[in-house]
Amino acid sequence: MGFHQDQNTVFRYRGFLLLKQPNRTWLVRPERSPMVLLPFRTGMCSLLEVKILLDRKLSEENIIDQAA
Repeated sequence: MGFHQDQNTVFRYRGFLLLKQPNRTWLVRPERSPMVLLPFRTGMCSLLEVKILLDRKLSEENIIDQAA
């Protein structure tokens, strides 16, 4: 009988926590409030792809703020 412990992988990037999930997807959530962006999950991708996706979402949020 074996014991398997999943190792949590967490990165901090631009005020967000990037949490790698066991199925190779990512959970992205803000480190603290107020939330600029709501937490979201990605599909299976690399850390670099998660950072690019987060940068894109943040730039879209800035464009919306400037328009208002």
